[in-house]
Amino acid sequence: MVSGLLLLSSNLLQAEEVNPYVMIQDVANKTFERMKKQRPEIEKNPEILRDIMETELLPYIDYNFSALKVLGKYYKKVPKELIPEYIGVFRSYLITTYSIALSYYKDQEVEFQPTKELDDDESAITVRTIIKDQNRPDINLSFKLRKNKRTNEWKAYDMVAEGISMLSSKQSEFESILRKDGLQEVIDLMKSAIEKPLVLESK
Repeated sequence: MVSGLLLLSSNLLQAEEVNPYVMIQDVANKTFERMKKQRPEIEKNPEILRDIMETELLPYIDYNFSALKVLGKYYKKVPKELIPEYIGVFRSYLITTYSIALSYYKDQEVEFQPTKELDDDESAITVRTIIKDQNRPDINLSFKLRKNKRTNEWKAYDMVAEGISMLSSKQSEFESILRKDGLQEVIDLMKSAIEKPLVLESK
């Protein structure tokens, strides 16, 4: 019992001490390094990208928050019994979306903005990166993170590529569907996207 409490206290202390700038840099580096290492396999089977995103990236994504954020004002209007299914499907949809968004990465250089010290009252930040490629213009990529007030954990909830927020784009995409056809149609739409095989961009 005592050892369990000590472990819990240690985990909570670590959660408080984690700098989100360092965390996202570490997570991104591990994700990109694995993509680089497995590129020959990915070329043959792009579905490997889903496994990489789920294993390396998703544990640091607050997909529950993102899913509800996408619903926006419609959260109060949708059938509450569909919310658990919606969040579960959104999780898989997010894996697919990240897989497609980052599928272009091969072995480009990734630059991160300098690490910053956080104020005690900061609860939301943006970590900016630049993916540099000799054969094409630089790609500006940002991760938006929030701090969970209950656990003190930092997790990402949005990715912004070239100024386009993934969260905002999905909110805009789903808004008219939610208004006209409801949440079940959004769930079915996401399932359809998930079922499609991943295709790498043409060389």
